[in-house]
Amino acid sequence: MRPFFHFGIVIASLLLSAALSAQTAPSWPLPETTPAVAGFSSERLDLLHQNFRQAVDEGKYSGYIILLARDGKIADWRTYGWQDLAAKAPMQKDSIVKMFSMSKLITSTAVLILLEEGRLKLDDPVEKYLPALKGRKVFTGGTADAPTLVDAERPVTIRDLLTHTSGYYYDGSLPANSPVVELCGRAKIWDAANLDEFVARVALLPLHEQPGTRFRYGISTDLLGAVIEKISGQRLDVFFQQRIFAPLGMRDSGFWVPAEKRTRLATIYHREAGILVPNAHTNQNRVGPDHGVLSGGGGLYSTAADYVRFAQMLLNGGQLDGVRILGRKTVELMTASHIAHLADPHPNGVRAQGFGLGVRVITDLGESPTLDSVGGFGWDGAATTKIHIDPKERMVLLLLCAHVPFNEDDIFSRFFNGCYSALND
Repeated sequence: MRPFFHFGIVIASLLLSAALSAQTAPSWPLPETTPAVAGFSSERLDLLHQNFRQAVDEGKYSGYIILLARDGKIADWRTYGWQDLAAKAPMQKDSIVKMFSMSKLITSTAVLILLEEGRLKLDDPVEKYLPALKGRKVFTGGTADAPTLVDAERPVTIRDLLTHTSGYYYDGSLPANSPVVELCGRAKIWDAANLDEFVARVALLPLHEQPGTRFRYGISTDLLGAVIEKISGQRLDVFFQQRIFAPLGMRDSGFWVPAEKRTRLATIYHREAGILVPNAHTNQNRVGPDHGVLSGGGGLYSTAADYVRFAQMLLNGGQLDGVRILGRKTVELMTASHIAHLADPHPNGVRAQGFGLGVRVITDLGESPTLDSVGGFGWDGAATTKIHIDPKERMVLLLLCAHVPFNEDDIFSRFFNGCYSALND
């Protein structure tokens, strides 16, 4: 055989091998398909986007990202509007959005990793890991200067933190004139330099209810972040990176946006006299590599691509692309309702919902204000972001806006009804 002919065969073989590898390599963030193949009506999905574009064109929202995946494949991924109105920078598929409370699913997953490894138990007292929180008191009346306090009937547990039944709270979950809100303001918990100092400041505050008696949305997940640090011996950002982000190929998720990526950061807007203006409070980020509270409850930034990989991992029973983050039975435990025994077993009074270990769970479709499925789970973020994972329909629904106040004009109903009504199969 002539040398040049042999060389040509080798090159052809290499090219063919590369082409086959490119065809069989998994797409990122997930493989893509068409709406029809995934069982959606393209016309109805277009109507969904028409409704969202109208909200942007009317100046109600600056922009949005919608990503729908079914059977592990992306069926619809579109953006519209502006990432930055002043700069006329369009919203992009890789725009970085502050996730706020969608951080809670990731922190809860990290806690369950430690559960699987035998490093904590659900009914462990939190004070076992955070001794400053021993001997909790419960507020029963009085004023901020002279509060009436009683002893907690039992310690706060890891389960209480995961289910928001710890007795801790956010300022916004209590009446503005509550003495407890005043006490929280005086403690300046969010001005802490790190999670250790955060816990020390929280230790000055009373609980608002006896542990395990009521769902009240609050700082419970932030305290779980401190527990993760104590058990793992790692800062929360490092644990997330090593145990969740890197294994799942989440490229743009973290507690701060590096300088080289800030041109991709979506500005958060609110309406002022009918005009969209940047919201000073929510656009702040006082956290960096060497300072600030790493808020497991609301501090993460991410992208649609990153977060859909995380969500698909949960939908798959804890694994994605051969990487297992949680066991299948752990996800099953996570997504069961853990507050059915309470006098009010519905998070924030939403009767269609129960609450699992860090996630909302749809328990009664007949009480739902929108189209949905029993067993669907997920959570939301303050800047009008939503993740919903539906095992029955094998589907992930992701909406990212950058807008406060949360869910203004009930845009989430448009999202749910638009997505679910587009299902053909």
